[in-house]
Amino acid sequence: IYSTFLQRAYDQLIHDVVIQKLPVLFAIDRGGIVGADGQTHQGAFDISFLRCIPEMVIMTPSDENECRDMLFTGYHYQQGPSAVRYPRGSGRGLERVAPQQLPLGKGVVKRQGESLAILNFGTLLPEAEKVAESMNATLVDMRFVKPLDSELILKMAKQHSELVTLEEGAVCGGAGSGVSEVLMAARQMTPVLHLGLPDKFIPQGTQEEIRHDLGLDAEGIESAINQWRTQ
Repeated sequence: IYSTFLQRAYDQLIHDVVIQKLPVLFAIDRGGIVGADGQTHQGAFDISFLRCIPEMVIMTPSDENECRDMLFTGYHYQQGPSAVRYPRGSGRGLERVAPQQLPLGKGVVKRQGESLAILNFGTLLPEAEKVAESMNATLVDMRFVKPLDSELILKMAKQHSELVTLEEGAVCGGAGSGVSEVLMAARQMTPVLHLGLPDKFIPQGTQEEIRHDLGLDAEGIESAINQWRTQ
């Protein structure tokens, strides 16, 4: 189901699936920026409206192999509903490997850096990799929006002086908000910058054009981090 169409089925999702703890896997297509389909089809809100639902498992793959792993994981998850949200378009061109079940709610450190850690949710990982290399930052592929890897988040907060969350979804109520909730519950006062889709409707354009305009390409992400550091 398209992200934008799942909005229209919200009551059914909650009442007919989640409350009954049915093992339904939602494959959410066109999560994030969709480009030429215009304002009505941008997949901006699914992370925000799903993560507030109790007992939902929400996965955000960063490439095609991880997407297959997550679909495989969700298919075999029998304790309740799960969702995998993936973007419009093609993958990174990785060599296909056999899918495997992922440990629930566990992120992966992709690169070890110094004072800054970037916590990435989903398909902006290639841009995050460029920024992490340029700024000598730690890069984490969080994989799961819910359950969040709280242990890894707190570890990153203690090892770094600054955190950045990155997602191709609405910042309001999104995955980054969940990271801040974890930090505040643990009284961990590490500064956090949330990057993602702004609090406005996203106009029509190619995915590359929109990401550039919103500062979600490597250049824009690095610029936003540098500007935030000077405040």
